[in-house]
Amino acid sequence: MKNLHIGDLVIPVPIIQGGMGVGISLSGLASAVANQGGVGVMSAAGLGLLYRHLSSDYPEACILGLREEIKKARDKTKGIIGVNIMVAMTNFADMVKTSIAEKVDIIFSGAGLPLDLPSFLQKDSTTKLVPIVSSARAAKLICDKWKAAYNYLPDAVVVEGPKAGGHLGYKESQLSDDAYRLETIIPEVVATIKEIETTHDCKISVIAAGGIYTGADMYDIMQLGADGVQLGTRFVTTTECDASEIFKQAYIDAAEADVEIIKSPVGMPGRAIFSDFLQKVKDGEKQPKSCPFHCIKTCQIETSPYCIMLALFNAYKGNMTMGYAFAGTNAHLATAIVTVKDTMDAIQEEYKAREKELV
Repeated sequence: MKNLHIGDLVIPVPIIQGGMGVGISLSGLASAVANQGGVGVMSAAGLGLLYRHLSSDYPEACILGLREEIKKARDKTKGIIGVNIMVAMTNFADMVKTSIAEKVDIIFSGAGLPLDLPSFLQKDSTTKLVPIVSSARAAKLICDKWKAAYNYLPDAVVVEGPKAGGHLGYKESQLSDDAYRLETIIPEVVATIKEIETTHDCKISVIAAGGIYTGADMYDIMQLGADGVQLGTRFVTTTECDASEIFKQAYIDAAEADVEIIKSPVGMPGRAIFSDFLQKVKDGEKQPKSCPFHCIKTCQIETSPYCIMLALFNAYKGNMTMGYAFAGTNAHLATAIVTVKDTMDAIQEEYKAREKELV
């Protein structure tokens, strides 16, 4: 298993822990992964809810909360820490500026095309920029735009397939289409990135994400050209995950058929574990009366069946009657809550076993 390079950062174990909001991956989980040689990633989504005791103003609370989480992570690890910031968030710019000012190692950005992300860098900035894409076309578009407008190229690219948890960058009809399988799009992105690397004499690592759960999955996708992998779902059922124990138990209790595609209020398909809350939504029993946060650009309160920020926050706190858990397709494989160290060790052992099996 080779080191992963993101800019001048060297990651000993080529595993990135996916950013999961609201509150699922914060400083606790991220620092634990970083301490094991991977990249720990905090989600910037909904921090104003978690830190509303610092300010009654939601945008300000988000900034203060992000600063606090970065500080907490830095106090717990000397490893590599990232922040996941969705383009679709209304406070995207604030979260990016704060992350860069606090010198977080990496910003991961998806849920839209982060076409202006390099514009926030300052002369003394050290933060690496990694867009999350779902196609070779999107990867090329970002590279071309960044190079032309900012003379900057991504330090790496995360390619997220349709088996991921949470919001998906695909139409619902594409989720079961073989043309959009991660195994199909990784070689396409790798080929596109290699052309860009040759043209500009640079290195841009390609990181595979979405439906990767075991070390065997990791080995197989890296044989298709990926330099590393991003996993979210497997890290939920760890001791250090920042979510409530009830949230983690939802993964352990889930059967394969319980993980389903939902229509999110933000206008994108999402993958979540079925719950009574989601059944009530299907039955038309939920309806927000007002929007207290205006957190997502594409969310329309007039047509939204519920406030997604509150639903995810409630689930993070363990109130599953008022929320639900986003999850990847392999959530049902979780059987116990174990430490991040044991999880990272297990993935690497599974990787070696798969390598031995096929070599």
